[in-house]
Amino acid sequence: MQSEPISSRLPKVQIWRRGCAFSIDALPVFVIGALLGGSWLVQLILWLVLRIVVASRTQGQTFGRWAFDMRVVDERTGKTPGVLELFKREGLTGIGLIMAITGFTNLSPTTAQYMLLLLPLAIDCSVANFDPQLQQAFHDRIAGTMVVATRRGYSLDLKVKRWVAQLRRFVK
Repeated sequence: MQSEPISSRLPKVQIWRRGCAFSIDALPVFVIGALLGGSWLVQLILWLVLRIVVASRTQGQTFGRWAFDMRVVDERTGKTPGVLELFKREGLTGIGLIMAITGFTNLSPTTAQYMLLLLPLAIDCSVANFDPQLQQAFHDRIAGTMVVATRRGYSLDLKVKRWVAQLRRFVK
């Protein structure tokens, strides 16, 4: 029997990679939601389908997480979380995302108060910065999940770094 918890043995993912994966997953929700009328309910349903149904069928990975070699796991078992845990997790992030999308789309010089709609998502995700051990955001703590690195993915961040290095050599 091992004395240390499973969460301390799993490889953590940097915050910036989690943000990039989140952005990749949020882009189709924003575009498809705008094409279907821009209703917050449509966007929330799209978000939940993308992040719950897809993640539960692909071992905790969505397209954005796959692109950056990460997945969501249950913090107690280290396995793919159940639908209820994913619903708690993605419900909180989905509401924050919809508020942020609303804030960005309604932003103009005369309506700067819409920037306040970015605060819930920013506060939720910034909790992970103050937890160097587990790096769990507020939605991860509520759902009992965590984001860990995996070898199964596209490694987009590494490929972009390699492309930039090649461009620099080519330009010189």
